[in-house]
Amino acid sequence: MPRRRPKKQRILTHFHLTIVLFSAAAISLGLILFLVYFYFSLNLPSISKLAKYEPPAATTVLDHRGEVLAYWYKERRFPVPLSQVPPYLIQAFVSAEDARFYEHQGLDFWSILRALIVDIKERRIVQGGSTITQQVARALLLTRERTFKRKLKEAILAWQIDSALTKDEILTIYLNQIYLGAGAYGVEAAARTYFNKHVWELTLPEAALIAGLTPAPSRYNPFRNPELALKRRAYVLTRMAEEGYISLETAKKAMASPLKLNPGDFSPKKEALYFLSILKYRLEKKFGKELYTGGYTIYASLDLLWQEEAIKKLKEQLELIAKRNKHKDIPQGAIICLDNKRGAVRVLIGGRDYEHNQFNRAVQARRQPGSAFKPIIWATAIEKDIATAASKIVDEPIVLPGARPGSYWQPKNFDRDYFGIISLRTALVHSRNTAAVKLAYAVGLPDLFVMAKSLGIKSPLAKNYSVALGSSGLSLLELTRAYSVFANQGVFKEETLVDSIFDRHGQEIPLERSSKRVLSAETAYIMEFLLHEVVREGTGRCAKQLGVWAAGKTGTTDNYQDAWFIGFTPDITCGVWIGYDKVKPLGRLETGGRAACPLWVKVMKSRPDSYKEEAPEPPKGIVFVETKDFDPLRGEEIILTPFKEENVPELKNSLPRRSILPNIFREILRPLGF
Repeated sequence: MPRRRPKKQRILTHFHLTIVLFSAAAISLGLILFLVYFYFSLNLPSISKLAKYEPPAATTVLDHRGEVLAYWYKERRFPVPLSQVPPYLIQAFVSAEDARFYEHQGLDFWSILRALIVDIKERRIVQGGSTITQQVARALLLTRERTFKRKLKEAILAWQIDSALTKDEILTIYLNQIYLGAGAYGVEAAARTYFNKHVWELTLPEAALIAGLTPAPSRYNPFRNPELALKRRAYVLTRMAEEGYISLETAKKAMASPLKLNPGDFSPKKEALYFLSILKYRLEKKFGKELYTGGYTIYASLDLLWQEEAIKKLKEQLELIAKRNKHKDIPQGAIICLDNKRGAVRVLIGGRDYEHNQFNRAVQARRQPGSAFKPIIWATAIEKDIATAASKIVDEPIVLPGARPGSYWQPKNFDRDYFGIISLRTALVHSRNTAAVKLAYAVGLPDLFVMAKSLGIKSPLAKNYSVALGSSGLSLLELTRAYSVFANQGVFKEETLVDSIFDRHGQEIPLERSSKRVLSAETAYIMEFLLHEVVREGTGRCAKQLGVWAAGKTGTTDNYQDAWFIGFTPDITCGVWIGYDKVKPLGRLETGGRAACPLWVKVMKSRPDSYKEEAPEPPKGIVFVETKDFDPLRGEEIILTPFKEENVPELKNSLPRRSILPNIFREILRPLGF
């Protein structure tokens, strides 16, 4: 019979065996954990993008003066650095969501164990036990499915993130990424959404309320469930006191604070909707979908103060026209004002009310401009040296071939009267239709069309001489842009809706500015002179009420269906149009001078900035000569007329010997039987 080993030896043997078994188990567990880690790590997303965290961010659109016009976004988020987040807001989130955030390495094993026990009992994921780092991993790198597999991946990623990033970097990501209800992503958006202030302006009670939204943003939304939101706020404040961030007295005082919500307004400015619709359309072409995620700051060209006042003036004028003509329906109108120096659109109004009708009459509508088209003919003749401002033309009845074979067209003056021999200056001042058609005939349609295109007219023009009387539909933008060339000394500037754009890092993005000379400076100046004469003593006399140097031209179509006035000062070119969408008369004698020009004056006067009072300076190639001019309404007068240097008359104080247009129309038209 074998001898039994001593008790001490048996205990030692059992101890060694226990150590061996424990070691084997530990090694096995470690191996299993390693294999699990290795297996799940194979298909894990890379955390490298977190090092350069740039979440989708809202684009902010500001006006010319820095007033907010709109926010464009896919997710309403305004990322802020951690330095702008008040310490008590950080402490509120840490206390409520992850008290040991600064101690663990991405995983809080006690919280995980506690949650795991609950989940096993329920046989489903019930309690998360997630740290802030795990929430970052889930939000940015994983789906939100509630499975053990996803939880394992989340744990591995959290450990990797904590190893790669600092605690402050993790918090920066978390506080900017987290969804906090009511469409707000991140703490800055939440501060603006619930309290209409920046995150750094939040009080302790406000910060605690925002931190309390995390588990269930919809449930604790203070707009919908204020009582639940206050209970959750109290919980957060209690946790902050328990963690030693604030005193119990401070917590109780904050709990007693009333809920003072001040909802932020993220809707676009209604007065700017016509402008914003075009701006968005153009910028989408440049930036694509990134326009809504790139966090750009866009300084638009619009002057909101001026825009708001211009809308008031438009509505007043439209109601006045309807009232004095006893119309039940109010006409429509459109306004565009351009900064001559930059080509910037400072005012753009496409109708009375965007919310009622989104059709933009300033850009999309094509309406007959009537006599407002005539300056393009005069500019062509002067640029081509076919005529000067003092050249003579016969204002008389004429007949031209019609559009159909065997038909005829006889243009008539507005007043059905004829002045006889007059200068081109007088012809434009009094908007003589027959003179305009004759001048267009002398210029020729091909050259006229080339000039119109160079001035920015893109709409198709009728291939007959009715175009001289504005028979072809144009947009208000086109015609206003064309007049701005005269104010810009012959330089065409494509209109711009943007002053500047900055990316999310504050770096300015270069913008292309289209600018080219399309008229000589001399021609542009002579056109300024002629159009100023229209204001001084012609159909645009109403514009004198502005009180500064101004030039412009009226436009009226048949039966008073459209009323136009396009005018400019040295710094601003502004165009207005009034009419009905379903073409019909505005009312008897509702001409460009009576219906549109007064609106132009009101709009120009409502500009927040003052105007230059002095007249434009003539370029070097301009020479002034005193010429005799006969105005049937004013009699004979001496006019100090500008000429191109090469076209200066030989004698002063007399009609020019060099008559650029002697009897050309009689010579050409009379043999044809007209």
